[in-house]
Amino acid sequence: MSQKVITPEITRPPVPPFTEETARAKVQAAEDSWNSRDPKKVALAYTVDTIWRNRNQFINGRVEVEAFLTAKWRKELDYKLKKELWSYTKNRIAVKFFYEWHDTQGQWYRSYGNELWQFALNGQMQRREASINDLLIEAADRQLV
Repeated sequence: MSQKVITPEITRPPVPPFTEETARAKVQAAEDSWNSRDPKKVALAYTVDTIWRNRNQFINGRVEVEAFLTAKWRKELDYKLKKELWSYTKNRIAVKFFYEWHDTQGQWYRSYGNELWQFALNGQMQRREASINDLLIEAADRQLV
């Protein structure tokens, strides 16, 4: 997939090509953004025509990303996420992550997964592939408080 050149006023640093330091910063920025649980803010990190696979859902474009995240955080209450850099190349980053949340009945979950990211030259994410599994947990077993 070719990289798109986007105007500098919407650059999302750090930008590719990544070093270990800038890849770690990108992962931390993503963690911080997702932990805001603000769909509009999070969606701005993605290109207008971003392509996602999230579990068994296929999401196309920033508008669909925002709608997906709005629905996600209506269901996944008190969501808290931790991401860790797995590897990186010029414009790609792989992460492992887990997050905890509860449903409207108070059942807690820990969701584990891996993501593959591909970035445009301006640092916005063009592609996101996420594989995620959920584990029921007791509130007392939470790790992200």
